[in-house]
Amino acid sequence: MVGSLKQARIAFVGAPIGRLVNLLVILAVLYAIFILATKIFAQGPSYFLQILTFGVANGAIYALVALGYTMVYGIIELINFAHGDLFTLGGFISVFLLPIFGLDASKAGTPGIILPLLAVFIVTMLICGAINVTIERVAYRPLRHAPRLAPLITAVGMSFVLEGVMFLWKGPFNVPYPNLLPTNGIVIGGATIGVKDIFVIVVAGILMIVLALFVSRSTLGKAMRATAQDQDATELMGIDINRTIAATFFIGAVLAGAGGTIFGLYYNTLVFDLGFSAGLFAFTAAVFGGIGNIQGAALGGLLIGLITALWDGYMESTWTQVIIFAILILVLVFRPTGLLGMRVPEK
Repeated sequence: MVGSLKQARIAFVGAPIGRLVNLLVILAVLYAIFILATKIFAQGPSYFLQILTFGVANGAIYALVALGYTMVYGIIELINFAHGDLFTLGGFISVFLLPIFGLDASKAGTPGIILPLLAVFIVTMLICGAINVTIERVAYRPLRHAPRLAPLITAVGMSFVLEGVMFLWKGPFNVPYPNLLPTNGIVIGGATIGVKDIFVIVVAGILMIVLALFVSRSTLGKAMRATAQDQDATELMGIDINRTIAATFFIGAVLAGAGGTIFGLYYNTLVFDLGFSAGLFAFTAAVFGGIGNIQGAALGGLLIGLITALWDGYMESTWTQVIIFAILILVLVFRPTGLLGMRVPEK
């Protein structure tokens, strides 16, 4: 099936109509870049630097969520649609834990919030990890050898279940998140880079570096990579496949929980269906960078964040989502392995 799709795509791209479509797409992209560059030049460097800061911060959040998508897909080739809702659930859990650890808006920007906030991060990440492992055990593991459509539909169903739980818990309205981080910033070139922006970028960067080191150097990380390559051979080598897959779900949810907490601290608001749009953007980032590729997911998240910020800042913001998903379609059509390619061999 995959080979047939590849042959059809190659035949289309190689045909005269395919070459014409390629040319039109290139011209459209060049025209959009030209218009964007003109607006950037007109607005000046300070505004561009400000938009760039927002884009990197948003991209860091998308990257954390995209890593969960790409890790699960790399192991069992499942698009876990419930992952975006785990991201939202992480934000809700953390806002519930804040008063328990004595954090509120009156302590914003003080050194006393550091340790309690770190504790909130850790507890939220562990709870999200435990929930995702439970979902994998109850909903996905029994369907591991079923036709691919069955776990896919189950993932969509789990997404609706999590959204329903959050709806019953917090209601349909925006939930305020205490503004705990300092509101000041650093002025560079006329643009203000806020402490919030620096916090998001640094924390997300640390988490992504730790994940990359863990996957490349730890024993469990090697087991995850081996499982992604060939589950049968890995099992023959004595590696517990179920434990490895559960660990993958746990790590992905840990990052999603951290991302939800970071989102709440950055935007100071949450809503029960936030995971739908954020999950789609993160999935787009994973495909854009190369689904199944950890570095690709991080790169894709950063690029999607930058594209979103630039389009919102310089063009018509109502078209932002159209542009993002148009990019997804183009990537799937012309480079289905993403920018960095897919490291998982086709089975």
